[in-house]
Amino acid sequence: MAFHEIRFPANLSFGSVGGPERRTEIVTLANGFEERNTPWAHSRRRYDAGVGLRSLDDVETLIAFFEARTGQLHGFRWKDWSDFKSGLPSAAPAPGDQLLALGDGVTTVFRLQKTYVSGLQSYVRPILKPVAGTVRVAVGGDPKVEGPEYSVAVDTGEVTFVLPPALGARVTAGFEFDVPVRFDTDAIQTSVASFQAGDVPSVPVVEIRL
Repeated sequence: MAFHEIRFPANLSFGSVGGPERRTEIVTLANGFEERNTPWAHSRRRYDAGVGLRSLDDVETLIAFFEARTGQLHGFRWKDWSDFKSGLPSAAPAPGDQLLALGDGVTTVFRLQKTYVSGLQSYVRPILKPVAGTVRVAVGGDPKVEGPEYSVAVDTGEVTFVLPPALGARVTAGFEFDVPVRFDTDAIQTSVASFQAGDVPSVPVVEIRL
């Protein structure tokens, strides 16, 4: 299976239904207490691409995209309109949005990530598909310039510095990002009559591990 570095049409993903999914294994003991465990370190997102279809022209665009990906065979980028920025949805990405790591004076490559915090608990999500031209980076609060001082691999989410950040320096970044996904079906069923009646097809999309 290959991954195609192309985004599903953003105007079609707008309005789609979906979000993160977790897998939890629950065993109820004889005394009524529960043991809960999860085999997943990271959540997996699911969406329905059919909800965003508004016209037969949209259906044609969807079918062309589906055929070019050979159904479930190849992955692609998906814009999750509810969660596609390093900071608040209402704000532009800023270089201090997310802490990537502390410099050690040697390491030059850092991976983008987003931390979700609620109370005393947090979850760190790896970001593998940043959007080109949106990544802003700072070291110790000092914004850096892409090109002369660092580069971004938009296909892996790695930031590479020309010079390693100093020992203890906070390496931070702000960015927009896509979700790596694939179609979760090998068939798209639709009809002109049902679509004109407001019955849109279900086109499931699921996040993939890379």
